[in-house]
Amino acid sequence: MSSQKIITHRTPADGNIFADLGFALDEAARLLADADQAIDEKRAIKQMLMAEIVGWIDAQNLKQAQAAEILGVTRPRISDVVNQKTPKFTVDSLVDMVLRTGKHVHLSVL
Repeated sequence: MSSQKIITHRTPADGNIFADLGFALDEAARLLADADQAIDEKRAIKQMLMAEIVGWIDAQNLKQAQAAEILGVTRPRISDVVNQKTPKFTVDSLVDMVLRTGKHVHLSVL
């Protein structure tokens, strides 16, 4: 017989995991807001990098398969970039692709 633990509680998608972990409600709300802001900022960075890649593909008049070969990824990965599927990528992987286009990436922290 397996000794796996059965999960009896799940945080709803609109719930606050920090409150579920026992943080005071005001602290949990602050932590959730901070986490949401960080996620939004990372998504925006990914979207900017993806836009640069798509702009390069368009400017070079490339098919997705051609772009994939040049960028060292598969054609479905290029499709994911074109369709802004940000969760499928790390910032690092997108920076690598941008660099392979011959462009430079400069980061500014405000």
